[in-house]
Amino acid sequence: MIKRILPSQIPNEPGSYQFKDSDGRVIYVGKATSLRNRLSSYFQPLGNLHPRTAAMVTDAETVEWIVVNNEVEALILEFNLIQRFRPRYNIRMRDDKSYPFLAITTDHMWPRAGIMRGQRKRGARYYGPYPHQAAIREILDLILRTFPVRTCSDSQFARHERLGRPCLLYHIERCSGPCIGDVSPERYETLVADMGRFLKGDTKEFVLRMRKEMSQAAEQLNFEQAAQIRDRLELIEKAIDKQQMVAGEDFNADVFGLFQDEIEAALQVFFVRRGRVVGRKGFLVDKVEDLDTESLISQVMERYYYETPLDIPLEIIVPAMPPDVGVLEQWISGIRKGPVHIKIASRGEKRALVETVTNNAAVEFKRNRMSRATDHNARAKALRSLTEELGLTVSLLRIECYDMSHLQGSNYVGSLVVMEDGLMKRSDYRRFRVNVGHNDDYAAMYEVLSRRFAHLVKDTDKNNEAGLSKRFSYPPSLVVVDGGKGQLSMAQRALADSGYGGQIALISLAKQFEEVYVPGRPDPIRIPRGSEALYLLQQLRDEAHRFAISYHRELRGKSMTLSVLESVEGMGPARTKRLLKHYGSVKMLKAASREDLENIGWLPSSIGRKVFEVLHGSIGQAKA
Repeated sequence: MIKRILPSQIPNEPGSYQFKDSDGRVIYVGKATSLRNRLSSYFQPLGNLHPRTAAMVTDAETVEWIVVNNEVEALILEFNLIQRFRPRYNIRMRDDKSYPFLAITTDHMWPRAGIMRGQRKRGARYYGPYPHQAAIREILDLILRTFPVRTCSDSQFARHERLGRPCLLYHIERCSGPCIGDVSPERYETLVADMGRFLKGDTKEFVLRMRKEMSQAAEQLNFEQAAQIRDRLELIEKAIDKQQMVAGEDFNADVFGLFQDEIEAALQVFFVRRGRVVGRKGFLVDKVEDLDTESLISQVMERYYYETPLDIPLEIIVPAMPPDVGVLEQWISGIRKGPVHIKIASRGEKRALVETVTNNAAVEFKRNRMSRATDHNARAKALRSLTEELGLTVSLLRIECYDMSHLQGSNYVGSLVVMEDGLMKRSDYRRFRVNVGHNDDYAAMYEVLSRRFAHLVKDTDKNNEAGLSKRFSYPPSLVVVDGGKGQLSMAQRALADSGYGGQIALISLAKQFEEVYVPGRPDPIRIPRGSEALYLLQQLRDEAHRFAISYHRELRGKSMTLSVLESVEGMGPARTKRLLKHYGSVKMLKAASREDLENIGWLPSSIGRKVFEVLHGSIGQAKA
């Protein structure tokens, strides 16, 4: 837990800050217009913080900052640090699929067109991206009949140039034959420029020009040439029809849409040029940090416009205005080398377009959620991969993961989350209040596992005295604990003392470098990053951490309510206990009306009225 820093020790200037854990690893990076104001917001009771923010502050040991000259520099620095350190508590953003681009090289004497995926490469101009490979291949085939630009590799080009014979594409009129000198450099340059303008959506002028050429050929009685232009024009119009018209021809914009829940988000961006959708791209976001919608959109835009290989339009339309819109506009304008305006569409065709993009984001969100949750093959593959990485011989039918958390070194709690057949089983989640000394993670881990496995009975017809149901009467295939060698040692001892030593597979997952420790091995297992096996373990660990932090908030809220009740004159511990028992829970008590509290038979009406006033007064203050 990080020690409180006095505001006077923090500079009141723009900059970026980094929280680090006990191993010196960066776990969160942020930016601020005023470092003093932003960092001071973290130094408050954990119960007042969002669970994810509280988890980050709990894990942090130190905080450092770098002062810069202005907000734009702070944004750039934050982005670069996130790209460098990949902090655990910053949002995890990934493309929802590998979208193909159509690209034209710019660093060749004879530029080539082709389909490209992955990161942007220098010396190429990109168009798209397109939703799938089949769509881009069909469009490329159509436009090559009108703009016969080469698509061969450099080695193939050099081979045919050396042989003096063109390839098949020349004979079927999909290439103009630069390898054999059948087209002049000037004519080839015109073909490449026309293809680029067409792919950017500038089609109207080109179509009018072709129709004029067709008419002139017909007037000169050159009917064969007119027929060739007509055929090319039909192909071009067919390709244009594949680009959806969504607005007027003077409309150029990137349009963002968002669909989300509390833990994940899907974003889509449509690229509209000359009123037509010429490409689209999607992102999936794991919301590890506490972000509102506006801040989430800001971070997605930062990454997208830092990496985009496409031309940036004058207008960017978003579903919610980023909090740092002025800084974003200034930064993106620098990338574009021209002005950029970020707007919200409130009515008309632009608003309808935002809704369309948002609907696409919702479809991708649900598709991804379904593929993760219901695709049996994917889940089976992840479980098999984890089994192989750990060298296990048992099937991982049930996995239990444990995490310990505390509030400033005291009030320890433990959490247990369960995965069966690759799916989280929330009905089996459990949480523990732990009675250990100050800041003793090892003792807390031992107590929680000892309590859980003390009640593990092999006779499924017999319920244990702690009230655990029959579903806990059989052992898990694997136990995962959050931590390093120390936590693993305590867990191993707890299993041995409970009579299950060596009978249940046991591992620990360390936060630093995501290393996996197993009993009897001095060195950790490093599961490949990005693998389904590591994703499964991270999902378990993060869920256990989230569950423990939410328990902290509940306990804090309950203890605050009890102290408030006992502060009312006439409400001692006995009456407080009886009142809570009468309503069943703190939540039901807070929901009670003034009349209900005044008309409890055993509680004087004046005290009931005071209880109502104190409870609802404290709620109002907390919200304010």
